[in-house]
Amino acid sequence: MSATDPIADMLTRIRNAALMRHATVSMPSSRLRQAIAQVLADEGYIGRFEVVREGPFPTLKIQLKYTEHRESVLKGLERVSKPGCRIYTKKDAIPYVRSGLGTLILSTPRGVLSGREASKLGVGGEVLCKVW
Repeated sequence: MSATDPIADMLTRIRNAALMRHATVSMPSSRLRQAIAQVLADEGYIGRFEVVREGPFPTLKIQLKYTEHRESVLKGLERVSKPGCRIYTKKDAIPYVRSGLGTLILSTPRGVLSGREASKLGVGGEVLCKVW
């Protein structure tokens, strides 16, 4: 992953940590990463997250969630809109992820929202990623 796509870097770190069954994963913090982590927490894919302000730069620390059989709640994370090819959706055309079992994360004029929240608020935006 290159440093030019911080969202893809975040998703890859979470995906790799979940595959290795780590309890937490840390990464450099930003407002966009915090907003994505908030949507993941609201939708129940991760536990809690916090911003640790030790050292020169803040760090985002995410607690991963597992089932009682030690399987990750997160089955997949996929980056949709990339720096070289942005993907946008209108409020009427917000797609379903895995027939409604997954979540779409959008960057809208109202902030970073899940696909369900964006539909309720009647806003479209840039499709950041799919989570299931």
